[in-house]
Amino acid sequence: MFNPDFRNTPATRPAIQSALATILVLAFAAGCSDGKAKDKDKDGAEADTSVPVEVQPLKRAPMVAVYSGTAPIEAHDEAEVVAKVGGEVRQIFVEEGDAVASGQVLARLDGDRLRLQLAQTDANLRKLERDYNRQLELSQKGLVAKGTAENAKFDLDALRAAYDSAKLELSYTDIRAPIAGVISARHIKLGNTIKPNDPTFRVTNLDPLVAYVHVPEKEFRKLAAGQSVDVVVDALGGQHFPAKISRISPTVDPQTGTFRAEIEVPDATRHLKPGMFARVNVVYERRDDALQLPRSAILDADGDQSVFVVVNGKAQQRRIETGLVNNGWVEVVKGLKGDERVVVVGQAGLKSGTAVKVVDDSAPAQASAGGKAKA
Repeated sequence: MFNPDFRNTPATRPAIQSALATILVLAFAAGCSDGKAKDKDKDGAEADTSVPVEVQPLKRAPMVAVYSGTAPIEAHDEAEVVAKVGGEVRQIFVEEGDAVASGQVLARLDGDRLRLQLAQTDANLRKLERDYNRQLELSQKGLVAKGTAENAKFDLDALRAAYDSAKLELSYTDIRAPIAGVISARHIKLGNTIKPNDPTFRVTNLDPLVAYVHVPEKEFRKLAAGQSVDVVVDALGGQHFPAKISRISPTVDPQTGTFRAEIEVPDATRHLKPGMFARVNVVYERRDDALQLPRSAILDADGDQSVFVVVNGKAQQRRIETGLVNNGWVEVVKGLKGDERVVVVGQAGLKSGTAVKVVDDSAPAQASAGGKAKA
């Protein structure tokens, strides 16, 4: 019991110090006793100090390296048809959506004024031809100067050119398709009076369609003409269209640091339309039987990659070299044989030789065909 009359005096100080020492000794003993208990179970046996980990086997499966990008679908060939002469629209032969051939007549203007000009030029030409032939005959007989016939020849050549020009102008009253394709727009109506260079139709060639992807310059050596491309269009429910790279730009844009890859997308079904947004996946490398492990198993320290494998209940660290990457799976190029079990959970605090306890040994992974590696 505490004595209220007890005071900290020189006489009582040795007793206080002795009591404090006794208390410290007892506390130390109690602490040592608790520490030993942690290493033993309730029966007094040594506890299991192994580190719990999860492991997973490696797998072999096909794997491809893919560069992914986005681009709108465009027409490879498209032409805006303009009027070359003015006049009233007398006939329209096609409507939007109609397929047309190159050179086909799409509409016809009146052309009455041009026909009269052509007839007048033709009459003048025939008269000048007759006069020239007479001058040439007289020149050959020496009845007129030789220069007279030569001047008539120059006038005749000039009038022939004027006749050909008038004939060409009259032919322009037939508005023709410059390329084969479909009529994607009609800008004129029957009875409209149009001027030269007014737009009349737009002709779009839908075979093939193209997508222009602007790729970072660091990928320049990976892509080449002829490589396979998978085009996915969300507007069509994620439908896939096989395509290929038709050409690669030989230069890099210094403003954006990108180069242009033209992807040719054939579509016999005509489901694709210019202007649709597409996701493109360019396959630039393929492995038919790649050894793969989960990305989560890899430890990266200053550029060196390694994994832990379990051998006879202990962890062993193995340095590896990797290749392609496929949505959580990484190709192992060097460092593993393929029959190891790699630690995927719990490897952060491991060291080589550490005892481990496998708490979840995943079943061997099934080889999946066509894995795609993202660039």
